[in-house]
Amino acid sequence: MKDRCIMPMVALRGMTILPHTTVHFDISRSESIEAVKLAMATNQYLYVVAQLDKDNSQGLELDSLQKTGCVVKVHQMIKIPKNVVRVLVEGEYRGELLGIEKKDSYYEADTRIWMDKELSREQEEAYCTSLLEAVRTCYDAGMKINPTVIRKLSKTKKTSYLIDIIMEQLPFSYEKRQSVLNIRDIQERLQFVLALLQSEAEISNIRKELQEQLKGIVEKNQREYVLREQQKLIQEELGEKDTSDIEEYQTKLQKIQAPKEVEEKLTKEIRRLSTIPITSSESTVSRNYIETLLEYPWNRSTADNCDLTEAELILNRDHYGLEKVKERILDFLAVRNMVSEGNSPIICLVGPPGTGKTSIARSIATAVNKEYVRISLGGVRDEAEIRGHRKTYVGAMPGRIATAMMKAGVNNPLMLLDEVDKLSSDYKGDPSSALLEVLDAEQNCRFVDHFFEVSIDLSQVMFIATANDASQIPKPLLDRMEIIEVSSYTQNEKFHIAKEFLVEKQRKKHGLKAKQFQIEDIAINKIIEEYTREAGVRSLERQIAALCRKADRVIAGGLRKSLRITEKNLSEYLGVPKYIHSDWDLESKVGVVTGLAWTSVGGDTLSIEVAIMPGSGKLELTGNLGDVMKESAQIAVSCVRSMENKDILKEQDIHIHVPEGAVPKDGPSAGITIATAIYSAVTDKKVRGDIAMTGELTLRGSVLPIGGLKEKLLAAKNHGMKEVIVPIQNRKDITELSNEILDGMQILYVSHIREVWKQAIVKE
Repeated sequence: MKDRCIMPMVALRGMTILPHTTVHFDISRSESIEAVKLAMATNQYLYVVAQLDKDNSQGLELDSLQKTGCVVKVHQMIKIPKNVVRVLVEGEYRGELLGIEKKDSYYEADTRIWMDKELSREQEEAYCTSLLEAVRTCYDAGMKINPTVIRKLSKTKKTSYLIDIIMEQLPFSYEKRQSVLNIRDIQERLQFVLALLQSEAEISNIRKELQEQLKGIVEKNQREYVLREQQKLIQEELGEKDTSDIEEYQTKLQKIQAPKEVEEKLTKEIRRLSTIPITSSESTVSRNYIETLLEYPWNRSTADNCDLTEAELILNRDHYGLEKVKERILDFLAVRNMVSEGNSPIICLVGPPGTGKTSIARSIATAVNKEYVRISLGGVRDEAEIRGHRKTYVGAMPGRIATAMMKAGVNNPLMLLDEVDKLSSDYKGDPSSALLEVLDAEQNCRFVDHFFEVSIDLSQVMFIATANDASQIPKPLLDRMEIIEVSSYTQNEKFHIAKEFLVEKQRKKHGLKAKQFQIEDIAINKIIEEYTREAGVRSLERQIAALCRKADRVIAGGLRKSLRITEKNLSEYLGVPKYIHSDWDLESKVGVVTGLAWTSVGGDTLSIEVAIMPGSGKLELTGNLGDVMKESAQIAVSCVRSMENKDILKEQDIHIHVPEGAVPKDGPSAGITIATAIYSAVTDKKVRGDIAMTGELTLRGSVLPIGGLKEKLLAAKNHGMKEVIVPIQNRKDITELSNEILDGMQILYVSHIREVWKQAIVKE
């Protein structure tokens, strides 16, 4: 055969063919079948090469194939079921792959044939003897070699033939066979195979030693098991038999009064445990499973408190405000008084941080006389956290729901699902999907934990979830819950919470008595106004805690016997006020308007600035704005142009900026604010500095309603605004607000942008 030739090619997955061997392989790709047919129709020669990635089923490239293959002679091809062709070939030469070309229906390979150099008779004899000795060493070490193969190898007297036959007949991986195929020099190939056989002999010796050690351990365990069973029989004959774990499990099973399905499962598992040797790892898994199911409170429950008056007193004692939450709990108790059985409500408290969502759940548990258990869902991204792991896995355990039930010790606790909007998900599953069954009153009576393998009744559990932002809760999950808004606190509510709850709480935490530490009412109000700006009361509690620490220091140091915080000495202990009323910039300006925004941590004011410059009508937006707010800006520009003069801004650039560019801003309620700022900049008229506004805008100038009105009005009040412009469709929301929020602030209702300009633009 020529040194270089072109012939049909077949690429094999996970298989290497060596010269001087006869093998068969199956093919199903149309290109491979056509290549074999072409070989059979010509000189029967075919080039066979292995793919680098055995799982690759896409088109072949030179880089996806091994660099060395085998030139084989096709002897037979047979069609077998499922469109597969079985081909019988005989390897003849090593061949280097120089290139491939895709023909109409097959691949063609450009190959260079490698011919082995001739060895002397003495070399052939020495090399073959070394190879046969190495093979016999592997056989003696325990390598699985058929003696017939050794006899066949002994008859081969040519080194190149013997190497290839050894690699084919002995149980080597196709990667090692490919390594031998890649070696062109016969002596290098010999050294590689001898080293490989020596390595396999050492591995076989080590494996043989390990098997002997394992056999000794098994025999020892078996002997111990027989002796233990004999000891058990002797104790029974002598009447000294102790109560076994099996009997204890059976006794507990009779006491727990579990459902029939659970009893059958436990009875079967206990019977199975009795047949498993105690030293077996399976025994540990089975015991853990039985003990977990016996620990679960299948039939233990607490009696609900049905006294509405007492429950109301407890709720009012522990929390100030939160009227909607309290009303809903009292309604639940009233229904329970009328109907003994019924699905418990699934309530979701949504509001800014620090507004008492988590703490009110504990008070509800006390008020209704339920055991309280809390599950934190923040950052949970594995579905097994909710549903548990299969008990067959190493380290398997029940999910958080079942674990919380066992911790509560009853089947009707109050279960708090904290931070349900912070759930995550990854390749291990979506925990929010697992919660769908938990929070569905129609399905949770048959909730299945993967570890338990039997259904759990959660219908008597009272679920309360908390979240900061309802929009972050998956929609199917949100649909299963009753949303109760826990809005921001007013200054008066913060004052009462601090005076009636927080001060006493921090006194106890810091070891102070009432006579040792006191805060005047005016000082509390000053802390709220000048040291905190938040929707909840966490910062307020931290400031009170700081004062308590100062009291501990002066009392423990012997400087004073008590500390009384007044308006005058407050800054001495808390430092310079962080927020001062004089910081409010209420000056009327051109192109600057104060808007109102809602965030997950409460309301906030938003200053929007507009500048007009000579240019080509380009619009520039800065301030880290989201897509919704960018669209609002574009609508506002179009609205102003259509309202005033279609040619304005045609030869001018407009720049809209929202200060604090590092803070992301987005939302659908800045339309009228941006439009007013643009109108002011275009007409060079000032906008009142003591007026704030919120509302979305259409191209025709209509003002659309918005959400989060209470938080926005509180932010406006805290910023010193005298008037607030809101959409007329939000008038119904104003009626639900307390007078404390509205006092000292006038609400202006608008339905069109021109009404906004009429109220906000300074009249000259």
